[in-house]
Amino acid sequence: MNDTHLAECAENGIPESECSLVDKLIENFKSVKVFWIIVICVIFMISNILRALRWNQLLEPLGYKPKLFNGVGSIMLGYLTNMAIPRIGEIVRAGSLAKYENIPTEKIFGTIVVDRILDVISLLLIIGLAFLFSYEHVGGYISENANISGYTLLIGFVVLVVLGLVSLWLVKKLILDSTSEKPFVQKIKKLILGFRDGLLAALKVKNLTLLIFNSIGIWLMYYLMMYLCFFAYEPTSHLGPVAALVAFVFGSLGMVIPSPGGMGSYQYLVGGALEIYNISKIDAFSFANIIFFTIQIFCNIAFGIFFYLAMPFYNKKR
Repeated sequence: MNDTHLAECAENGIPESECSLVDKLIENFKSVKVFWIIVICVIFMISNILRALRWNQLLEPLGYKPKLFNGVGSIMLGYLTNMAIPRIGEIVRAGSLAKYENIPTEKIFGTIVVDRILDVISLLLIIGLAFLFSYEHVGGYISENANISGYTLLIGFVVLVVLGLVSLWLVKKLILDSTSEKPFVQKIKKLILGFRDGLLAALKVKNLTLLIFNSIGIWLMYYLMMYLCFFAYEPTSHLGPVAALVAFVFGSLGMVIPSPGGMGSYQYLVGGALEIYNISKIDAFSFANIIFFTIQIFCNIAFGIFFYLAMPFYNKKR
């Protein structure tokens, strides 16, 4: 990255002694329009409210209807934890709601699995839209940068499916069908059965239309955060909604990679998407960091700490 910046400085006639990548990034961050950053933070919280409402729908068939404040708070605590340890946030999310709403943790996990399945379906549909509206850009980038063949991916998928089926068979034979009275075995059986109940009950959602509406709303908010951030940064302010869709898809894939909050992978993929639209490598890197630090660092930490402090007081009052 620094070599690229030095090359740009040389092209613009700037001496190497005055060409600092850190100074350039700081300058780019200072140029950001704060109004759009505030709007993005508001939209971010709307997406979390919609996710909490959808979560309540998944929990309702189990006979539970948590307070919206606790649902949003548990989600934010999960995001905050993911900043330190990837994927541990789901455990914190389930544990927080279980603590404040007195719901068995294993049943909550079942609904979280359904919640994530809905996210995967939504992401696949959005990837399909990106291919539909900008196949030449998305397909071209993948062809140039992907080092894994379709055949390798197919074999990997088949192996994962087989391992999953074998694991389920072993769990059934060794745990669920076991007649052992050992406390450890009984505890594991209870957890598995509770997880199964949560998973199955969540599939019996009463208002499917509302579930679809909330799911669309969540991902629409995510997309708007990317699109509106274009206006916050001058080098990307001219880009349109299709470019935002492509950058959003790339960024979403970057968040899937198990790194702290998607750090590194997110910037790399969003930057790569913007380079497709002739944004310089340095400006693309700056934009990726602007939106990353706005949402993943500022919003997640600020709102996460708020709910960490507020939830005990809220529930004590109840």
